[in-house]
Amino acid sequence: MSAFKTRKVSRSIRAYCLYLALGSVFVIICSADVFRFRRSSTNFPLPSQETSWLSKKANIWKNTRPQEPLIVVKPEEHPIPKLIEEAESKYEEKLQRQSKILEDAVAEYKRRYRREPPKGFDEWWDFAQKYDVKMVDEYDGLMADLAPFSELSGEEVRRRAAQAGQLPSIDLLRIKDGKVTIENNHGGFKDSEVSARARGFRSMLGKFMKKLPDMEFPINAKAEGRVVVPWEHQRYPNLTQQDSSGGIDSMLGGKFKPDWGTDGNVWDSWRRTCSPDSSARRLYFSLRNQAVSPGKNYLASVAPSGGYDFGFSPATSSSVNYCDEPHSHVLQGHFFSDWRTIPALYPIFSPAKAKGFLDIRIPSHYYYGSTKGYTYGWDFDKKVLVEVDAMEVPWENKIDKIFWRGATTGGGNHPPGFTPQFQRHRFVRMASDKSETNRTVLVTKPNSTSFVPVSVPIGQLNEEIMDTAFVKVAGQYPGGLTALMAAHRFANPVPLGKHWSYKYLVDMDGMSYSGRFLAFLASDSVPLKATVYDEFFSDWVQPWYHFIPLSQSYQEVYNIYMYFSGPTSAVFKAANFTDVAIPSPNEKRAPPLEGDEHLRRIATAGKRWKKTIGRTLDMEVYVYRLCLEWARLWADDRDSMNFSLQ
Repeated sequence: MSAFKTRKVSRSIRAYCLYLALGSVFVIICSADVFRFRRSSTNFPLPSQETSWLSKKANIWKNTRPQEPLIVVKPEEHPIPKLIEEAESKYEEKLQRQSKILEDAVAEYKRRYRREPPKGFDEWWDFAQKYDVKMVDEYDGLMADLAPFSELSGEEVRRRAAQAGQLPSIDLLRIKDGKVTIENNHGGFKDSEVSARARGFRSMLGKFMKKLPDMEFPINAKAEGRVVVPWEHQRYPNLTQQDSSGGIDSMLGGKFKPDWGTDGNVWDSWRRTCSPDSSARRLYFSLRNQAVSPGKNYLASVAPSGGYDFGFSPATSSSVNYCDEPHSHVLQGHFFSDWRTIPALYPIFSPAKAKGFLDIRIPSHYYYGSTKGYTYGWDFDKKVLVEVDAMEVPWENKIDKIFWRGATTGGGNHPPGFTPQFQRHRFVRMASDKSETNRTVLVTKPNSTSFVPVSVPIGQLNEEIMDTAFVKVAGQYPGGLTALMAAHRFANPVPLGKHWSYKYLVDMDGMSYSGRFLAFLASDSVPLKATVYDEFFSDWVQPWYHFIPLSQSYQEVYNIYMYFSGPTSAVFKAANFTDVAIPSPNEKRAPPLEGDEHLRRIATAGKRWKKTIGRTLDMEVYVYRLCLEWARLWADDRDSMNFSLQ
């Protein structure tokens, strides 16, 4: 070997060793950071069995909570009465300002959207009036869903709809000559039949489909959102591929696969919807930050001193900004769905959408149809819908506990190892904790209007106010079924009507939205709703008036209960109130009059909303309006699809 070749090989070896040494130092530093953080993490304990590097990585975010807007005041003035009062006022004002005549509706439409209403608006108005629809102006969410497609030509919209119908788990509903057909064009893919969601949407068209022009709707057969478009494509659409004539493969960068396999995940795709300067896009920075810094406590910066959770979320969590707080995404199962997202602007009609997704919302078939698992008042044997469910219980006889039953759904397994952090798993663990760890609640001092903090063993508190459990296993879990059963409470399945025995009904997201929410509203109980999704009715319903919203940490649920139902025997005992008789754990307590009246008012308002605004007729009116807007986007000459008063 020549001297030149010898020197060249030696330099290569030295360079290789140097790179190896630097890499080792980097790994040691990162490992030290992770170890240092993990020693200080105490919230949401995970099972000891970990099946992958990613499941170990999940420990990095143990005490992560999403930042949410919380109403927090001084303990001497309880915020809940004000939240209820403001919610009632806001909703009633919205209801009263709805247009009463067509001319007013047209003017309001033009004021909001800076354009003429769509063709057929007058017939839609007559349809809404015929069925006594209350919310005739509140369609901001619908218009926001459709707004991105106004940048495309009618030809492009039609082509993309047809292409979307070729994708797995997308059914193509076609209106032609006043008739509706549904196609499933997925070839050998396992979803060989038309989905229940597409059939449900077809049913909603029944009363007015003959009035509609020809058009197509790609209907999502899955509950999860599908469309995730990168920020650059949304911000600068003219600089991206706008012509899909080359086929959907050219738009998506290759052949679309139905699931992720080993190639990516929802979170990695979703974070590209954030701006380049956001924490979610600075991937290395955000990951290292999570490793060396404790996750943010959602009450840390706002809670009053004393260590108690006295903050209350004014609304649901559909606006949580995961771009700025990427560490919080590990608490939401939809970021781990097994189903691949669509990374280009395609029209997909879905029952719900989380922040960052560009699906177009339609009413869920669970809401529109009648089934024994999702419909209040459905007589399964007689196949009729009755006003009062056969298992309904008078308010005075309802059990004063927080009730939930459901499956272990909540997300997928891409990447694996994060299931313990999903929304349902966290709640069931919290609500069934039997430890002696103290939970601090605020209660009214006897014969006083002031509040005092009381530390109560969480096990005793849960025993008195919680009744939550899984009833069905679905999906994977680190450590398998044994670890899942050891960490969570399980119980026997119950019929939907069993829920009406309880005052408080928890409503949580599963793989996507919860299909039981409208049934809970229809009952004489009160839904406690925790969700990151918006649905078709989100502009129409009011938190703290029709239901009680929960943050994604659920921590405030204990103080919610204390306000409405009052202290339990364990709380009385821990508080050492000497001037009142301490009730026994099994003794039926009389709840505080004001709190119980407020709780019952929410139950009544929710039931009234379902009977007047959450009807199947209201869903049809929503879909009718959606069809008119979609027909205009479908047309080449959109101005010809405008409506104007003569």
